[in-house]
Amino acid sequence: MGVFPIEVLTFEFGSKSENPGHGVLGFAAPARWPYETPSSSLLYSLCQSLGTPRSVLRIADRQPLGDFRQPWVPLPPHSYFLPRGVVRQPPPSPRRCRTMSTVIRRKLSDLLVTPMLRNHSSVLVGIRTYSQETSHNGAPTGLYGFQHLKSAKGFQRFVDEAIERSTELVTYICGMPSAAEIIRAVDEISDKVCSVVDSAELCRNTHPDREFVEEANKASMRINDYLHYLNTNHSLYDAVRKAEDEGHLLTKEAQRAASYLRFDFEKGGIHLSNEKRDRVNQLSSEISQLCQEFGQNMAVDMGSVDVFPATRIPKHLHRLCKPIYRSTSGMSIGSSKSTSNMKEKGFRVITDPATLSSVLQWAADEEVRKMAYIEGNSVPRANLGVLDKLIAARNELAQMIGYASYAEFALKQNMASSPAVVMSFLLEMSEMVRDKADKEFNAIRNFKRQKSGQCVDLEPWDEAYYTAMMKSSIYDLDSSVVASYFPLPRCIEGLKILVQSLFGATFHSVPLAPGESWHSDVLKMILHHPEEGDLGYLYLDLYAREGKYPGCAHFAIKGGRWISNTQYQLPVVALICNFSGSHNSSLARLNHLEVETLFHEFGHALHSLLSRTEYQHFSGTRVALDLAETPSNLFEYYAYDYRVLKTFARHYSTGEKIPEKLVESMQGAKKMFAATELQRQIFYALIDQTLFGDQLTGQRDTSSVVADLKSQYTSWRHVEGTHWQTRFSHLLNYGAGYYSYLYAKCFAATIWQKLCQDDPLSLTTGTALRMKFLQHGGAKDPSEMLNDLVGGGGIVRSSNGGIVPDTASLADEMGLVNYNMKSMEGKTEKFV
Repeated sequence: MGVFPIEVLTFEFGSKSENPGHGVLGFAAPARWPYETPSSSLLYSLCQSLGTPRSVLRIADRQPLGDFRQPWVPLPPHSYFLPRGVVRQPPPSPRRCRTMSTVIRRKLSDLLVTPMLRNHSSVLVGIRTYSQETSHNGAPTGLYGFQHLKSAKGFQRFVDEAIERSTELVTYICGMPSAAEIIRAVDEISDKVCSVVDSAELCRNTHPDREFVEEANKASMRINDYLHYLNTNHSLYDAVRKAEDEGHLLTKEAQRAASYLRFDFEKGGIHLSNEKRDRVNQLSSEISQLCQEFGQNMAVDMGSVDVFPATRIPKHLHRLCKPIYRSTSGMSIGSSKSTSNMKEKGFRVITDPATLSSVLQWAADEEVRKMAYIEGNSVPRANLGVLDKLIAARNELAQMIGYASYAEFALKQNMASSPAVVMSFLLEMSEMVRDKADKEFNAIRNFKRQKSGQCVDLEPWDEAYYTAMMKSSIYDLDSSVVASYFPLPRCIEGLKILVQSLFGATFHSVPLAPGESWHSDVLKMILHHPEEGDLGYLYLDLYAREGKYPGCAHFAIKGGRWISNTQYQLPVVALICNFSGSHNSSLARLNHLEVETLFHEFGHALHSLLSRTEYQHFSGTRVALDLAETPSNLFEYYAYDYRVLKTFARHYSTGEKIPEKLVESMQGAKKMFAATELQRQIFYALIDQTLFGDQLTGQRDTSSVVADLKSQYTSWRHVEGTHWQTRFSHLLNYGAGYYSYLYAKCFAATIWQKLCQDDPLSLTTGTALRMKFLQHGGAKDPSEMLNDLVGGGGIVRSSNGGIVPDTASLADEMGLVNYNMKSMEGKTEKFV
């Protein structure tokens, strides 16, 4: 068993009538000591085991640790108790440290006491933070700082250690200790398991070494099997229920943890009969396999169209396409009679989402856009059947556990709380945006007719092409000019400035220890506060490469939690993006959508790094799903504010500060078709709710559902034969929860207007964001946090037993004045 130093505690013993003795206890505790503060009884037992004089023992025994009132005298670390005030240095020998650790291990079961030390800071010499296992002197470590991961095979031992430690804790919990000890021990199990799950997930998505990826896959499967054992362990469930029943003995966060843990068990069907529980387990396995199959089909069948001649594809898109040739005489390319003047060059366009988006925006040939749109929205065909099975399996699982639909099951612990609340909110949003979205649609159609000189209809494959042209003509925007002000190193500098201004903290790069990184492009940064010390670690893996996760995402590696009353486990996260260029290149420049995405993901990272929850179960982004996207949406505003951009956006060659007029044009272009984009997100959320709700009855196929919703709630027509939903991967991980993006958009608009807009970079603003919101993670009720943050009502309201966002700020931002006035006149919901 490894050891790490626990903060030295300094005490003054005795009273004014006695000759006071000073003492410092410095010892090494096992790394698995996660629970409580040494109370007087614990000190008594330790000192007794170590042969400390009786006179000191009596005084220590009479004085509860939290009740000391006399001044304390800081003494050198690593000192330890000797007779009456005698202090010796240097520190005890390694042998004596090991002896102390043995004492603590032997007596752990009967010496655990209620946490108190953090409430009595005058007794502390300081708070130490337990970070990574990374050596600061450059000594080798493992992947992400985990010593076990020095090689791919280390994943096996990583899983073994997590299972061994968790099994020890299960045994301890089954002895039914106090409620506080149960919750803390279950949280440590969660921490151990999540470290494996999260590390394996990041490795699978980013590591270039196939052996590491394969071992991460194996680790993921093994730890999931163990999770099944934990989730069906009745002794653990009974212990958590006992802790919840004794909630009056717990802190508010511990009470919340007990409730959430109990619900997590019941979501797995632990309260059901054996027969039903077996069926739930079978369905859970089927759902997991179907989700995997859905994703694999997307990767395998991306669709393609062949375009001839090659001139129909804009030159700057040629790099995205594969050159192909056909014989002009009708003979096959491979014919012996084929010659160069008999071949016509064309391009094969793979209709993956990124390439499809570029073609739809830049291809002037409408027929090319049409072919690409239809193909890209008609693959993968195999996912039609997979989606049907997924919907059926989720619905059966929910009903087996006692819910009417999967949507009801998924929403139970969210702010919305029920599908009825979500649907009511979405319909309200749809009504709010409809008039302006229709006007935008008509403006695009008129622009197309003007350009073509014909009275033609506006088609779905026209939207991106003509809206880009309209933005460019009205605001004279050139994407390459905008990108010239956003070299990636300057954007990272912008993140540092943001943190310094808002939170008085610094982000600085630190060396990666040998074995810690997974690619030469990876940077490691530490968030540091001048008064509080290190707050957390951030890995940046920002450049595109083959085999890497294709999008941009925030990955948790380790959540924050108190591991003792003097030590906090620092959060560790990674931001994964796919920008062009490489770490060794100074040429990487971001278009503004990429800058916005970087700030969005950084909002997630700050949520993780700044949270200071007692339990990792609530660390950072481990919040109610319909709150999780709020920080990320809020920080998108910073990517458009000139007061922020001027602090870091510089021309890559001249160093010129970004012009204010250019930023104003960017802001105007963003707002031009905001109603159309919002309507699209409402449409996506309605699809998600309908497919997984009890509204999907009879034998209706998913394509007819999508077609009906599109005609009813958007201005655009559905193209017969397409099935866009078969590549809507959010149906997998956000099943019945996609509406959360809209919740976040409303919350962020209100927070920005009420708190940030006047002075977005002030320390006062940042302190409020951190202390009233970010630091609490999921440990507090979301509506309470939001109300506290903006100073009262106006951000959430009650609706049919759930909580929905107030939409007034978003309506104001989008210029929906008529709707805003009408909604205020007819508002019946109560603000909470």
